[in-house]
Amino acid sequence: MPLFSIPALKGARVLITNDDGIHAPGLKVLESVALALGLEAWVVAPETEQSGAGHSLTLHSPLRWRQAGERRFAVEGTPTDCVLLAINKFMVDAKPDLLLSGVNRGANMGDDVTYSGTIAAAMEGTLLGVPSIALSQVLTPQAPVKWRTAEVHAPEVIRRLCARSWPTDVLLSLNFPDVPAASVVGATLATQGHHKVGDHLVERIDPRGRPYIWIGFLHAKTQLKEGTDMERSGAGWVTATPLTVNLTHRETLDHLSGVLDAGCSP
Repeated sequence: MPLFSIPALKGARVLITNDDGIHAPGLKVLESVALALGLEAWVVAPETEQSGAGHSLTLHSPLRWRQAGERRFAVEGTPTDCVLLAINKFMVDAKPDLLLSGVNRGANMGDDVTYSGTIAAAMEGTLLGVPSIALSQVLTPQAPVKWRTAEVHAPEVIRRLCARSWPTDVLLSLNFPDVPAASVVGATLATQGHHKVGDHLVERIDPRGRPYIWIGFLHAKTQLKEGTDMERSGAGWVTATPLTVNLTHRETLDHLSGVLDAGCSP
């Protein structure tokens, strides 16, 4: 099982991106984390918010960008576009040693990860051969986001994970609990739970009498399974969940073995 080769973090080159946009507070938090780790930070982030973009590429319109400072670029595209341009254009002289995506405003746990631009940026980095970590701060709607929790605990968690490394087809998803930094229980590995967003459709009428729909969050309570990212986060833990970019389900592959080997009848 090949593992990423991650150098000592101090002085290493890191690509920072997100899906909340170049002006997002979580991006500033992640830059602070990179500074605490002694990393050479390059920021390549979307010009505007791209939450829910998933692992999408812009294929039918040109990608435009602007330089927003030293080693800092804003891209009119998705998080995946940002990573692609960063590695193949802005940082082409030397590939980043590490990619950090986030800190996302809100959790990326359970089935939510399939929609997440934050996760997708880390997935693209992984596919391009860069060890990648997605970071998300869990929140309560209409309450202040506890950014300090991620800012305080992320450096040590990242240090420990990078010291061990992980397989080259895996990205890591970190979620910081919705508690003050001093109330965090610790950090733990967790499995991906089950939590589906987007089932709540809010129908309204605009001022011109035309109907429209907002896609809302899941409004039903979700049963939490012990040891999952959602259950552990709810108990005050920072969670780290390894996610693989290879979506093949091996058990089903074995279960269906021989079903199609005989060919198809006309």
